[in-house]
Amino acid sequence: MGWTASSGLPFSNSFNLPAVLRHRAPIAAGIGCAFVAASTLRSTPFFSNRSTPFACLSSMSTDASIKEAVITDKAPAALGPYSQAIKANNTLFVSGVLGLIPETGKFVSDDVEEQTEQVLKNMGEILKASGASYSSVVKTTIMLADLKDFKKVNEIYAKYFPAPAPARSTYQVAALPLDARIEIECIAAL
Repeated sequence: MGWTASSGLPFSNSFNLPAVLRHRAPIAAGIGCAFVAASTLRSTPFFSNRSTPFACLSSMSTDASIKEAVITDKAPAALGPYSQAIKANNTLFVSGVLGLIPETGKFVSDDVEEQTEQVLKNMGEILKASGASYSSVVKTTIMLADLKDFKKVNEIYAKYFPAPAPARSTYQVAALPLDARIEIECIAAL
């Protein structure tokens, strides 16, 4: 069923639409939504002076000078062509962290609890090197080799992140680098 905004139906009168829309913009109503034809809107004077869609994104630069690598020898070095963390736009993006001892590059142990503790210590060093802390973290992603370790990981994780705890996703993955039992990445506000 199609309606136009000028059809006189209560729908068009119950909204404070600009006059140009009430008389010129066709509206197609579907279940739970309405669609305003873009071609008509583009040609109307009301929208012709508007900025381009997603104009807020045009102010974001892809210039490398707005991002800064965070590097610390108090956490394991990156295992590939990536940074331990990147600062950009007052946000810190911490790469996945493993339970490696920074000085040796070896796992603290094969135990998921000990690896979790070491992961969070390593993450803390990266956060500190960037001027952030555990309380700055807004989102974490946990990758587990075995989701049965979820409860053990939660008990250790809860000691590091004060309330309100960050948003979080947890996944069981097919494999982790160096056969790790756990990897955690995070995003923090600066």
